[in-house]
Amino acid sequence: MTEDLGGAKIYLKREDLNHTGAHKINNVIGQALMAKHMGKKRLIAETGAGQHGVATATIAALLGMDCEIFMGKMDTDRQKLNVYRMELLGAKVHAVTSGSKVLKDAINATLQEWAARCEDTFYIIGSAVGPYPYPEMVKYFQSVISKESKAQLKAKENRLPDAVVACVGGGSNAIGSFADYLNNPEVELIGVEAAGKGVDTDQTAATIERGSTGIFHGMKSKFLQNQDGQIDEVYSISAGLDYPGVGPEHAALADDGRAKYVGITDNEAVEAFEYIAKTEGIVAAIESCHAIAYVKKLAPTMRKDQVIICTLSGRGDKDVASIAQYKGVDIDE
Repeated sequence: MTEDLGGAKIYLKREDLNHTGAHKINNVIGQALMAKHMGKKRLIAETGAGQHGVATATIAALLGMDCEIFMGKMDTDRQKLNVYRMELLGAKVHAVTSGSKVLKDAINATLQEWAARCEDTFYIIGSAVGPYPYPEMVKYFQSVISKESKAQLKAKENRLPDAVVACVGGGSNAIGSFADYLNNPEVELIGVEAAGKGVDTDQTAATIERGSTGIFHGMKSKFLQNQDGQIDEVYSISAGLDYPGVGPEHAALADDGRAKYVGITDNEAVEAFEYIAKTEGIVAAIESCHAIAYVKKLAPTMRKDQVIICTLSGRGDKDVASIAQYKGVDIDE
């Protein structure tokens, strides 16, 4: 990519190489061990693209705990591979049919289940959202991403990066990617949201660009909502980024100007999905490809002695069938 694009040197932080194929396992291990220490017998979780559900089902199997996953019906339909992986690992998967049948509705259902059975059940929230202390916990467990990238770049280049880029839905991989650089003002932090069919359309998930302050899912943050405070429906080709809000720390970073947030459309993300496959030999998650798409724009505008770190948050096996369908290619799943 560096050679092809010119400009800045690009380093990919390969979270797709983690066990289960995404950054989600970083957070799940920490929360599950805490649940076990608390004496809980059952884990529940929401999931959008399915990676958090797979990670939760994996740790539940390892620790001998019951596991139930809540996933919007629209997402179970487009992420069938991950649904089967969760079931293979022993989890019960609930397809949520309320609301718009996506991630926010899965979170609603999981919160309801947790409230009804909190005595023996621990809710492992997958993103940097929800009531305190969840956003802080998720940031802590995911901060391993930036701790590693800072140490790795120091060993390789003996310097800090000029920019760190990561995709943002609720914001777990991004807050983990940013965490260890927050006190390094010379490092630009860039979150890439899902613009869907365009930031200026009603089919978008660009919360920070389009949203306003509100309260939802137990947190005060920025949300896509109407003038009465009712949550709008959102859209993205990416099941992991179509959340109508963002973690509260991302909202604060945007307001303070410490981080900037930009939108990438479906078409740009799909083009990046194909580009990184052909350029680097990596089939990356469509979520991650939103960040890759922005790096493609950013790198040529920077000098050759500058450095970008882009977090590749997950692998894209789960997305191949839906991307093929998006491109009009008929394949047998």
